Amino acid sequence: MPLSRVSLGFLGLFFTAGAIVLIFLTLLAGSRNSTPLNEIYFLQADTGNIPGAPTTARWTFWNVCNVTSSGRNDCGSSHPDFPFDPPSSRNFGTTENVPQEFIGTNHYFLTSRFMFPFIIIGLFFTVLSLFTGLLAMCTRIGSYLSGFLAWLGLTFQTITTCLMTAVFVQGRDAFNRNGQSSKLGVKAYAFMWTATACLFISCMLYCAGGAVGRKDGGYSGRKERRRGFFTSARSNSVKSQKKEETSYA
Repeated sequence: MPLSRVSLGFLGLFFTAGAIVLIFLTLLAGSRNSTPLNEIYFLQADTGNIPGAPTTARWTFWNVCNVTSSGRNDCGSSHPDFPFDPPSSRNFGTTENVPQEFIGTNHYFLTSRFMFPFIIIGLFFTVLSLFTGLLAMCTRIGSYLSGFLAWLGLTFQTITTCLMTAVFVQGRDAFNRNGQSSKLGVKAYAFMWTATACLFISCMLYCAGGAVGRKDGGYSGRKERRRGFFTSARSNSVKSQKKEETSYA
């Protein structure tokens, strides 16, 4: 049985809310040393041979963190839009034992810095979609509006996730080629790509909710109403004609 607009709108709200939770977990990782935020990071690398760097470093949106004996992030002061740029003063402030790929280029700095504004913009539109999703359960306009806002959020979320994946995969490979073992943070990538998928599903559900009932209320519905009107008119005409024949008889 096809789903109603209420059901589709509710499912859209569910996936939108799930995406928001996952985005917030990734965005706030590194801002506090509390669970689960201290378990989420983009990249981990062995940097003990780099002067001024921790033995093991983890990059987040807010800082580069040490790693505790229990495998959790141990982050200091937070700086929004923290760049991934090992040789710069914002990270380690030296080129000694830093992979050559990071030296003399702004690629990693700029790519990682653009992630932060894009995720904020995407989160803004996604939250708006969550609020208008309440209207999506009862009106067609609300469904299409929620779908449009979710699509905007999806666009910026996709850009952020692609930038994150590209820059930190390249960074991982650079550290590994330099003999410094490194790995990606599985949770951060799982959260961001899952949030992207949830927003895509939300867009589809909201648009489907807007299309529900269109056949009954659109051209076919008007056609049926016109047919009913003319049928009723003909019926009344026949009845009037029979009355006149009866009166003459």
